[in-house]
Amino acid sequence: MPLYDKILILTGAGLSAESGLGTFREENGIWSKYNFEEVATPEGYAADPKRCLDFYNMRRDLHHKATPNTAHKALARLEAEYPGEVVIVTQNIDSLHEAAGSHRIIHMHGQIDRVKCNDCGTTYDYPYGTIEVNSICPSCNVQGQQRPDVVWFGEMPYDLDEIQKEIDSCFLFISIGTSGSVYPAAGFVNMARKAGAHTVELNLEPSDGAVQFHEAHQGKATEIVPRYVDKLMHEAAIAQKKVVR
Repeated sequence: MPLYDKILILTGAGLSAESGLGTFREENGIWSKYNFEEVATPEGYAADPKRCLDFYNMRRDLHHKATPNTAHKALARLEAEYPGEVVIVTQNIDSLHEAAGSHRIIHMHGQIDRVKCNDCGTTYDYPYGTIEVNSICPSCNVQGQQRPDVVWFGEMPYDLDEIQKEIDSCFLFISIGTSGSVYPAAGFVNMARKAGAHTVELNLEPSDGAVQFHEAHQGKATEIVPRYVDKLMHEAAIAQKKVVR
């Protein structure tokens, strides 16, 4: 593989699970305890805004207490030290990549520490406090239409055109901590392969789409991600020495 070109990294819930945020689809995951149709769809919000906001206010509290783990920090180190470009596309709605020091991040499912007005579409930072049923939009002054700025089931993920450009221009695509069952993200590996990228899966267990990757490694994110970053940095160091000579 060539070095110093763009590395594109897709991250999912498995990356943040060891920071205490849990995953969604495993046996004891979040959707085994909550009905996603009630708390993570536009219809669920319309039917019972308080129930939906209570769920996200609980999640917001967990997110505020969470800290980056060694996997987040390893990816931040890769971005800072790798001689090529590193871009992260995350399905996670937390800000742990930012807290770890990463900068090139696309939040395709939004961010839980932001709020969106259902009436005018304005989004704004709202890192602390709870989102109340009768909250007023600071832009349009409409009451009762504030919701977390996250992508719910049935809604279009953010920045898909930008993500497509990043996929088309990467030489290495790494998927970390994803189930491989949620589209469009589950289709990114095939898009990357068609664009000529080498594809790698780092996951606790093989994902639904594991066979689509050129190589796959299983284990805890806090163990396999730093190890794979070390491998990439070692290869880059060897290549740099050859260039100097």
